[in-house]
Amino acid sequence: MQTIRLGRTGAHVSVVGLGCGGRSRLGMAHGADVHQAANIVRCALDLGLSFIDTARVYGTEEAVGEGIAGRRDQVFLSTKAGLSQVLGGTLITAAELTESLEGSLRRLGTDYVDVFHLHGVQPSQYDHCAQVLVPELKRQQAAGKIRFLGITEQFGGDTGHAMLPRALADDHFDVVMVGFNIVNPSARERVFPLTQAHDVGTLIMFAVRRQLSEPSALREAVAGLIARGEVDTGQVDASNPLGFLHDHTGIGSIVEAAYRFCRHEPGAQVILTGTGDIAHLEANLAAIQAPPLPADIQARLASLFGRVDSVSGN
Repeated sequence: MQTIRLGRTGAHVSVVGLGCGGRSRLGMAHGADVHQAANIVRCALDLGLSFIDTARVYGTEEAVGEGIAGRRDQVFLSTKAGLSQVLGGTLITAAELTESLEGSLRRLGTDYVDVFHLHGVQPSQYDHCAQVLVPELKRQQAAGKIRFLGITEQFGGDTGHAMLPRALADDHFDVVMVGFNIVNPSARERVFPLTQAHDVGTLIMFAVRRQLSEPSALREAVAGLIARGEVDTGQVDASNPLGFLHDHTGIGSIVEAAYRFCRHEPGAQVILTGTGDIAHLEANLAAIQAPPLPADIQARLASLFGRVDSVSGN
């Protein structure tokens, strides 16, 4: 398993991170029980993964806890607290943040997490995070319950990365989770130069979502991008926008290309992938650890999607 230094945490972790949310949630979104989901975690560890990311809202912390039981020392563990108790509700207090952390620790069966994130932070919520929640995170860090502080953007609603540059300028956070993929590479200009300057670790989400796994979703998204002037209609086959990837002998699939695209981007460190199927996990591991995309393919993708910042890939 390839490893990478996760920014100023100094930890060397697997370049592949097991994402326990997304559309699969370790298979629990499709009927798997907690024990079956825990087996995915154990198999991931057996395959050499050392980074696992979950969150209270995913409903997978208990499965992760079961899966890492007896192997805590093999895992760099990441979890998160949302900013409201209910969708659209008032923002949590410092006391509620601590309550969320304590619940996560119980479900995970550990007395500390390696990184604890403020989850899905919108630009309008950032001041509350900085003024109210960060001081509490630092108190919990001093108590030994959190090793490193993290923050994740709400990429579906902040596709242009308005929040993360503010967080990186304040320099409170050791790790950030950022959306980055073939159809929206805007983090290349707006986030990665800042993370590199501050030596902040990066977790890459949305590497592969619906628009890169379902051809009809990609066609619909590209039509919208053409209409908004973000993609030049003269450069793309609107009926098969990424068909040139299929035609390249060195690329097995669009999904493979999408993971390779993210893995070798300067500033991208841990690439998150989620699944409830071992064979699927093994295929994604192979894709993420494959060589960079050919230079001509990278140049063509940059020409096609280099101006895009309005879609998430979902």
